[in-house]
Amino acid sequence: MLGLWQAHLTFALFAFVVLPGFGFGRLAQGLRLLLLLAVSFVSVDGLSLAAYMRSFTDDVAITTLVALAFIAAVRLGLLDAPKQSVRVQLLIVMAALTLFLYPATMGLSYLDPYQLGYDPRPLIVTVGVLAFGLLLLRNWLGVSMLGLATLAFSLGLKPSPNYWDYLLDPFIALFSCGALIGYAVRVVARRPAKASQELNQPTSL
Repeated sequence: MLGLWQAHLTFALFAFVVLPGFGFGRLAQGLRLLLLLAVSFVSVDGLSLAAYMRSFTDDVAITTLVALAFIAAVRLGLLDAPKQSVRVQLLIVMAALTLFLYPATMGLSYLDPYQLGYDPRPLIVTVGVLAFGLLLLRNWLGVSMLGLATLAFSLGLKPSPNYWDYLLDPFIALFSCGALIGYAVRVVARRPAKASQELNQPTSL
């Protein structure tokens, strides 16, 4: 079970974030999270529910785990929800990493950046620069996600020896790109409406 620590934690956090809170207070929400963690150990045909979920999703990236933990902390009232600018900055960073890694893994490029994850010193330096940029922007969530992913890699907390598996998984990759595209569409859609409002405003003599 110790080897499945991430699967149990992911199961509990994901269920806590996805399921409605029913207006419970902080204490009840905390108990609900603990209950979901206990449910993750329930065995069905010799496999825990967390192991079942892991068989479909594999271990998520540490960045995803940190993001889920952050959302759970917001739900519990322990942290404030991030501003839109903070979310957009983080989406840009994660989408950029996604666009660097995944097109090549799908055979769309001769470059294989996934191999960089096995000897990741240049990649760690790059991520460090990104984290430093987020630090200057006071984007603590982004710094935590990248920093804890790097720390987890250095400690070997996941079975994978590849640094990329600590940084990205398909879920956070798709979410980052989709959310960033959605944000861009909303910004573009608001511009004509804003221009129309300005034109319709009466001019003062």
